Amino acid sequence: MEEKHFGPVWFIPGENSGKYPFCHSIYLEHAGVLIDPASDRKRLTQIREDHGVTTVWLSHWHEDHLTHLDLFDDLPFSIAETDAPPLSDLELFMDSYGMDKEGEREHWRVILKENFHFRPRKPSSFLCDGEILHPGGTKTEVIATPGHTPGHISFWFEEVGVIFLGDYDLTRFGPWYGDVDSSIEETIRSVKRLRDIPAKVWLTSHETGIFEVSPGDLWDKYLGVIYERENKLLNLLEKPQTLESIVGAWIIYGKPREPKAFFEFGERVLMKKHLERLINQGIVVNNNGKYKKL
Repeated sequence: MEEKHFGPVWFIPGENSGKYPFCHSIYLEHAGVLIDPASDRKRLTQIREDHGVTTVWLSHWHEDHLTHLDLFDDLPFSIAETDAPPLSDLELFMDSYGMDKEGEREHWRVILKENFHFRPRKPSSFLCDGEILHPGGTKTEVIATPGHTPGHISFWFEEVGVIFLGDYDLTRFGPWYGDVDSSIEETIRSVKRLRDIPAKVWLTSHETGIFEVSPGDLWDKYLGVIYERENKLLNLLEKPQTLESIVGAWIIYGKPREPKAFFEFGERVLMKKHLERLINQGIVVNNNGKYKKL
């Protein structure tokens, strides 16, 4: 995957096509603004040395978007206020994911420190919905797109027709909404909001990364993953199931995968969100720890 420039908006591809644990970064030329510094450590270092970085913006608090933030710890960084707390403390970071098993937490303590260079940080300022900024003369609108995280934000560079969708990445995997404060409903609303923006180029955090032609039905397919997961879960709940038996059905990932502390955790938290949604809709009940479709 190659780096590509759309006027002052630079798309910096992540390693391994931006697949987790990497992501793509955005750099605003002339302004020195770097968004989500977790793409390619060597290239980000080169950009700082050759072009300058003055500030860092984070689309949200997840570890795969701040991996190389340590290269810029001497610079101010900004994020939405509701996404700032997890960055202040490692234990709170894991709490925000809903990690409640000590074995999983111990696994992640090591990974977060060693692989993602986590350290407690506090932003110098907050990015707010509807805020219009002009870094280096590039008109930039901050768009609140909660759901993935409560403070997830996207960036609309209207003058060049480019929008950065962040982790609404239109991949086949579909949306992630497994954090404690994530929301399926807000995810749906945010994706629909982004779809209505009259962009000419759509940039995302992972995989394909660049869409220079309208994503078209990819928007519907992306949201459709939510309903596919839900339908599979409802079919499973024709008979009573415990949370662990639901996790063991591997609706999200299709089959058991390693490392277990990563994939089983993901399976559990996403299924819990669907169960909460279906219970609130009166479609599923929980009787003494067993879930069943009504």
